[in-house]
This record gives sequence, structure tokens and C-alpha cells, in this order.
Amino acid sequence: MINRLTLSIALLFVLILALNSHWWLPSEQTPTTKQGEEAWQPNYQATNMQTSLYNEQGALAHSIQAKRMEHYDLLGFTLFEQPQYRIFVDPDEPPWEVMADEATLYEDNRIQLETNVKIRSLNPEGFIQTIVTDFIEIDLNTKIMTSDEPVVISGQEYKINSNGFWADLNTKQFELRDHVQTIYGKNIF
Repeated sequence: MINRLTLSIALLFVLILALNSHWWLPSEQTPTTKQGEEAWQPNYQATNMQTSLYNEQGALAHSIQAKRMEHYDLLGFTLFEQPQYRIFVDPDEPPWEVMADEATLYEDNRIQLETNVKIRSLNPEGFIQTIVTDFIEIDLNTKIMTSDEPVVISGQEYKINSNGFWADLNTKQFELRDHVQTIYGKNIF
């Protein structure tokens, strides 16, 4: 017959083995760790890439050229080095050209451009000709641009300095967040 002391020692021994099994059992890498490491590796890369995207009606919606592109499927974004976007609002009007040192395109068709951002209207008769800033976000579905960084907006014979702005390229409405200065006249640049 097993006494209580022997039974207690046996149960204690089994408990110690169970708690320390990770030391003597072979360890397997968990799928989340492996998946996390894979997320930081691009699914595909391209250099000197050019691509065009069309809307449901078959009209050109936007095109992009970039020195380098990396797509991260698990993270849900694409990185661009020296991107040059052309955003087509109306097939009968010239597009807007957007350039920067870096950009991040997210799955929801929202792009954030950073460092030396320059937006140019390719319409020589447009009221706004250029917008310069260090950060801008553009929703490529709605064609709405926003920035909370200092921005310089210029056209023929004027220059506006502001801290941030909002713009709808479809309706050509622009709103300054914190207007700083406007200069009118020839030779302002």
C-alpha cells in the first residue's frame, strides 16, 4: 500500500517535470514569430518602375514612376523611393504631378508623401500652379489632399505661406489651416 508521503513525492515530481518541460522538450518556433519576421521582408521589389491605374470607366486614374518600390503584403503597404505620381481628375483636363523623396501607399488607396514634396498643376492656366511641403497625404479614391506641415502655395503673381491645408482636386477647393502670409505681385520668386 502506498503511503501519503510516497504519493505526495510522486505528485510533486510530476508537477516539477510538467513545469520544466520546456527545458528538455524540443522547442518549435511559433508561427506568429515566423510570420512577424516575414512581415519585414518585402514580397516583391522593383527598380525604375512605371505603372498606370485605370478607373471603372477605363479612364486613366493615376500613374506612377519610382526609382525603387518595395511591397509588404503582410503589413499592407508599399514603399516608394523618389516617386512621381500623376493624378488624373478629369479626362479632359491636364493631371496633377506629385513628386517626393519617399512615399507610402496603403491598401485603402491612401498615399503619404514625405520630404521635398512638390505638387504641380500641369494646367498652365490653373489658378494654383505649385504646392511645396515636407508631408502630404492624398486619398487617391476621393482626390483629397491634406497636410499639417508648413506649405507654400503659388500661382501666377502670388505666393501663400500656411501651416497646413486641405484640398479637393475634384472641386478645386483649397482651405488653409493656419494662414501665415500672402504675397502678390510680379517677381515674388
